Amino acid sequence: MSLTLLQFGDWETWQSLKWGLVLFFFFAFGACAGSFLNVVIYRLPLGMSVVNPPSRCPRCALRLKWFQNLPIFSWLLLRGRCRACRVPISIQYPFIELLCGLLIAGLAALLYLATPGGYWSAVGGDWWLAQGFSGSWPGFVCWGCALLGLLAMLVIDARTFLIPIEIPFWITVVCWIFWGVQGLRPEAPLLNGFFPIPTFEWAGTLAAFGGLGGVLLGVALLKSGLLRYSFSDYDQYLEEGAVLADYPFARREMGLEVLFLLPCMCGITLGWFVGIGLSGYPAPFFALLGGSIGGWLIAGALVWVVRILGTLAFGREAMGMGDVHLLAAMGAAFGWIDPVVAFFIAPFFGLLWVLLGALGGKVLKGLGHEMPYGPHLALALFVVVFLKPVVIDVGQWFLPGIQSASTIRLAEITPSD
Repeated sequence: MSLTLLQFGDWETWQSLKWGLVLFFFFAFGACAGSFLNVVIYRLPLGMSVVNPPSRCPRCALRLKWFQNLPIFSWLLLRGRCRACRVPISIQYPFIELLCGLLIAGLAALLYLATPGGYWSAVGGDWWLAQGFSGSWPGFVCWGCALLGLLAMLVIDARTFLIPIEIPFWITVVCWIFWGVQGLRPEAPLLNGFFPIPTFEWAGTLAAFGGLGGVLLGVALLKSGLLRYSFSDYDQYLEEGAVLADYPFARREMGLEVLFLLPCMCGITLGWFVGIGLSGYPAPFFALLGGSIGGWLIAGALVWVVRILGTLAFGREAMGMGDVHLLAAMGAAFGWIDPVVAFFIAPFFGLLWVLLGALGGKVLKGLGHEMPYGPHLALALFVVVFLKPVVIDVGQWFLPGIQSASTIRLAEITPSD
């Protein structure tokens, strides 16, 4: 074997080694994020801080040292038990860490290693391949945070029937910041204004900003006491332990929610009419930020409209506000199309859960028990994000000619890093 071959080897082998190391880094980062996610999943439903106190055993309060807090490995080394009191440590901890590592590494592989113009490039479009990680890292932060937060909401909602609003709130804030940062970065020369999320012309962009302004005005009215929170007096009509669905005046409360949404609708209308008079397209900063805000508004409005109409029709709360915030946050991350598609896929997961319960509930305890809608929405979103080519194929089978707005074909572009 020549010295040259020893030094350089086969190019494809070196490329595989390089990307293997890169994906290991993404996996390790995701696993570390999963360790924090375990804290969020355990503490938020209990009203505890996710920062203080530091990680400790819930039974004997032994504070964990850094080497006892390594994702996955620490649980294996401790054999799933506390070093001091030997109380069992739930397998959820390494499982969540492993799953988060796979989510982040899998996302990176699908966005940056797919063949340009190929089948799996439809996951994010060839924009990611053209930009490379160095040119698209703010967008990757948005998608990665959204998926990790989505997993946390899935687990918490399945356990407690509640979605802590802090999770979708911070996902939304992170996405607005980093999509704005992405809009300030230079684009690959062949992209010609293509973006990784659906964007709008001036009319739609200004409508999104106007809608956000209306939401902020509505929040100000709530905080000032000029507008009452819906269902704020439920404790006067329900006994302790009763579910909110038993509240007797649900239809009345929908009037309050419509009043809250009126400033948003006015802001959207005003922004739209102002934007109609503007020609051309917004700069990337305004386009991406407007696309994120517009996705937040459209995805959230979809669930909210169903909530209002369903409550008016049946006289009981149809969908929880947590579902509204969940889908809105995903709209801020992925734009409006993916969450809308996921919304219509989610009922099939609900049906599957019911069928599994009917068929296997007697064998596996808990299978098929009542499940809130949030986990079904979350599973549908994971499918839309990671199996988008399959979703597109199924959609084309039902609706011939349907196109994916996020699929950008730039076959001549290869990964830049």
